[in-house]
Amino acid sequence: MKSVLVTGASGVLGTAVYNAFQRAGVHTVGLSYSQVKEGLVRLDLTNDLLSQGGATLRKLFSEHKFSWVIHCAAERRPDAFKEGGAAAAVKLNQDVPGHLAQICRDNDATLVYISTDYVFDGRNPPYKPGSEANPLQDYGITKFAGEKAVLVASGAKVVVLRVPVLYGPAPKNSDSAVNVLLDVVQDKSGKTYKMDDYAQRYPTNVLDIASFLVRLSDLDKPLPQVLHYSAGECLTKYNMCEIFGKILNLPISHIIRDSSVPADAVARPRDCHLSTEETVELVGDLGCSNFEEWWSKYLTSTQTK
Repeated sequence: MKSVLVTGASGVLGTAVYNAFQRAGVHTVGLSYSQVKEGLVRLDLTNDLLSQGGATLRKLFSEHKFSWVIHCAAERRPDAFKEGGAAAAVKLNQDVPGHLAQICRDNDATLVYISTDYVFDGRNPPYKPGSEANPLQDYGITKFAGEKAVLVASGAKVVVLRVPVLYGPAPKNSDSAVNVLLDVVQDKSGKTYKMDDYAQRYPTNVLDIASFLVRLSDLDKPLPQVLHYSAGECLTKYNMCEIFGKILNLPISHIIRDSSVPADAVARPRDCHLSTEETVELVGDLGCSNFEEWWSKYLTSTQTK
């Protein structure tokens, strides 16, 4: 019988993954630390794996006999690496995954390590799973280090799944770099915003990724060590604001299009388009949502509740 462990199960992606496996009738345990929700197990993965030898995690494996682990726990905000919590972010992204892979190996469980398109520099898209990585900032660097750590864990069954910027149901709009643009569009305070119209993004719905992971876990064939999952629509953040304005019937004259090369302290690649050809060959149609269609339905449903 399949049993699944989801780390970071209170995050936007982790919540979607946890719920998808539960709806599929799979015995699912979710871990969380900073935002523990009802039904989840509170565990500081960094402390348990790096200081306690994974004692608590090993006990959970013994109790639940996990066959799959979906590792969603990570520090995803690139700007966080400029703040005081940078050391903790580095440990979570870079050091924890390798130790987790070893425990998965010891328990014959398959580990899916969620990574990012930011492992690439954005200069030569589209990127295939075997394309050379060249991250430009600490977030991408630590996630790539995590990739290498899980892939070199001798004897471990590992799949690295790279995904782009994510959106979907979230407790707060600020939990997603896409959802938060709704707050910008709806801001009537008189404040103006400069909005990036330079970086090419491929926003992907967490519900689609969650559904894909359930399908992946059902496959009865060898899996590639690295896979990409991404929607195909190319949008800048300004384009997303345009779509939100259209759906909400709101003007966006307070949002200023900025097509200049970003000059902030955190380098961001221009176009990290992930090629999904190999993933399609593996599972067939990816079932990615259309950005405007999904948001139209979702915002309509939430506004009528």
